[in-house]
Amino acid sequence: VQLVESGGGLVQAGGSLRLSCAASDPTFSSYSIGWFRQAPGKEREFVAFIGWRGMTTNYADSVKDRFTISRDNAKNTVYLQMNSLKPEDTAVYYCAAKYFRGGIDPREYDFWGQGTQVTVSS
Repeated sequence: VQLVESGGGLVQAGGSLRLSCAASDPTFSSYSIGWFRQAPGKEREFVAFIGWRGMTTNYADSVKDRFTISRDNAKNTVYLQMNSLKPEDTAVYYCAAKYFRGGIDPREYDFWGQGTQVTVSS
């Protein structure tokens, strides 16, 4: 499964961005998709995941109530709507695919995109 992220950029604190994760694989709907992020000098951390049917979601406490993950299997795309952005959200954001059941451990994911930079200025 090839994944391509887009939608990153520079935004002021309090602003919004929507990230997209697009896949070309026709079996995309069989995969749970996770979003992770990595800031300079820090480990990659879980942000959110959505189950393969779109009925299960999970969020890191740091983004709960600010970020929303969704998917459109007809378009082979997962979205991460990010609102009320904070400077500490600055990182490279990656999407990743895991067959069927999702999880919060990046080691469980088999396929990764190249990442998209999100920078939040104060």
